[in-house]
Amino acid sequence: MLRILLIALLLGGGPVVVRAADVPTAQEMNNSNNPLTPAIGVNLQDQYVASYYGLRNSDDTNSLLLRGVVPHRLFGWPQIIRATIPIATSMQEETGLGDINVFDLFLFKAGPVALGAGPEMTFPSANDDAFGTGKWQAGAALAVVAPQPWGLLGGLVTYQHSFAGEERRLNQNNLVAQPVVIVNLPLAFYLRSSASWSFDLEHGDYFIPFGLGAGKIWKVGTGTTINVFAEPQYTVAHQGVAPHWQYFMGINLQFPLT
Repeated sequence: MLRILLIALLLGGGPVVVRAADVPTAQEMNNSNNPLTPAIGVNLQDQYVASYYGLRNSDDTNSLLLRGVVPHRLFGWPQIIRATIPIATSMQEETGLGDINVFDLFLFKAGPVALGAGPEMTFPSANDDAFGTGKWQAGAALAVVAPQPWGLLGGLVTYQHSFAGEERRLNQNNLVAQPVVIVNLPLAFYLRSSASWSFDLEHGDYFIPFGLGAGKIWKVGTGTTINVFAEPQYTVAHQGVAPHWQYFMGINLQFPLT
């Protein structure tokens, strides 16, 4: 249902009628797509895997991602904290809570480039083995974003290793890299590529997808933005069981600090 709604919004012109004065500027578009923008964010995102490599009877799976972003100044330093609550659907069409992930990034500036670095934690909150790892995981996250007149260049890298949890479950040692390219278009449309590359360092498996999608941004009120996107992703290299085709889409709401 979310996938149908998002595609309809992209093709149909938007959820609201806006005046010319309400069309976001290039800077506002960049801020809406910049994961390091110090603004309150509420994201409803969906990662749908249509098929898998390495499985004989490959079926689809889905992860609905509920994400919240909150800027703060703990210890007097500007930071943003992001929490992700996944609602997963398995190949057996069972649905349940996945492992909750949280990271907190300390924000830095190096000229026009924005940097964020800080700790990351994953909690074994899944209510079924199919939806999580059964392991407590800790690590670090690093984000780099370089705004451009035409859009954004950036990336997010996370590393986590398990340190506790159910002994019968596999240890976790994972690196995820997400390169991000945003190209702004007229009328607040944009092109995007943001597929996440996943590396299982414990067992030597990996998959590297390439994505190409589109989005649309609306400005509502004084600085609040609605950002709708859809991005098909195809895995170009892999080892082990890995997604073949997947589709990443979402609605991101961003509220400026008052």
